[in-house]
Amino acid sequence: MKTKFIIPKKRQTGMGLIEIMVAVLVLALGLLGLAALQARALQQNQSSLQRSQAVMLSSSILDSLRTDRTSAVAGAYNIGQTCAVPGANGTLTGDSISAWLQSLKDRLGQAATTCGSITCNINGICTIRIFWDDSRAGGSANETFETRTQI
Repeated sequence: MKTKFIIPKKRQTGMGLIEIMVAVLVLALGLLGLAALQARALQQNQSSLQRSQAVMLSSSILDSLRTDRTSAVAGAYNIGQTCAVPGANGTLTGDSISAWLQSLKDRLGQAATTCGSITCNINGICTIRIFWDDSRAGGSANETFETRTQI
């Protein structure tokens, strides 16, 4: 006759401390990753907002150039890379440039690197350049947006 050995089965009654610590560690790492992802998304959204503002501000000054085309093709609006906002002088040209540069500062930051330039030739081809510091939002410290069109 065969002898049968009965091995008593051990019952697990609860989770061990190490299993709980591993679960908490995995959860903590997941939450840290999620927080880093959220922070990066906020930076990218800020950068995208500034780029959209640059597009809008470029269109804004182009509308002013189209309104006063005669002065624009004569070079009255031409300014090199200008960062300081000049005071309004009572002329359409001066007031438009002053308001545009002030808008650049208001929407893209008051930094000394927030600048703009306008160049129009006698054929009505105008180039608008906008410069700003996008390093806070994760971009370049010397971000540039350029629009070229014929008015």
